[in-house]
Amino acid sequence: DYTGDLSAVLQSTFDKGGNVVIPSFAVGRTQELLYFIREIKDQKLVKSTPNFPVYIDSPLAKAATTVFCGDLHGYLDEQALELVKDGTHMFTFPNLNLVESSEESKMLNMDSTPKVIISASGMCDAGRIRHHLKHNLWKPECTIVFVGYQGEGTLGRSLLEGVRSVKLFGEEIAVKAKVVNFQGLSSHADRDHLLAWIADIKAPKPQHVFIVHGDREVAPYFAESVEKLGFTAHAPQYTEVYDLI
Repeated sequence: DYTGDLSAVLQSTFDKGGNVVIPSFAVGRTQELLYFIREIKDQKLVKSTPNFPVYIDSPLAKAATTVFCGDLHGYLDEQALELVKDGTHMFTFPNLNLVESSEESKMLNMDSTPKVIISASGMCDAGRIRHHLKHNLWKPECTIVFVGYQGEGTLGRSLLEGVRSVKLFGEEIAVKAKVVNFQGLSSHADRDHLLAWIADIKAPKPQHVFIVHGDREVAPYFAESVEKLGFTAHAPQYTEVYDLI
């Protein structure tokens, strides 16, 4: 129940006067979040602050969101099509703000109004999200919500694993904010989906498969599973070099 779980996080955070900061990938995940937040607002699930402000602080996310303004038949499920047929925009709701300039982005951290800030990058290793973490991580009234996979070695993974402080822009920042992980929103295909996908490749069959996505410890085992399907596969480790020609 994404809308129920997310609205509970919003309610408890706003009651404390804090911000909800969501590191999110600009394409796909951000729009999914907006869909849920629109439902939360439509159903008035956040009782104390029904008109809470939401800021999308990512120029790429803003551009990607506008793509969904076109003809979406063939791309949406029946529930979403039913929603848009009367002119309703899936991702538009009161007090939604799309941030463009870096100056506007900086001003968000000067505003004490409790708010939702959705910003890239999704694993917190680059982009504007790092500025928002610098200004919110040390505040116990704030909540950081992760809505996607956090790769090994990333700042996002460190926060999920309970690190007590992080270094951002040369400063040591204490982690006092609540950290929440919504695992169900990850868009990564699981092992069975990936194997089914590659097994369906009939011709031309790849000469070699490199497993380059996933945790270092798991990737070699997945390569073995791919080889059982009749492919030559390998999970390259750090510093390995290949000449594809």
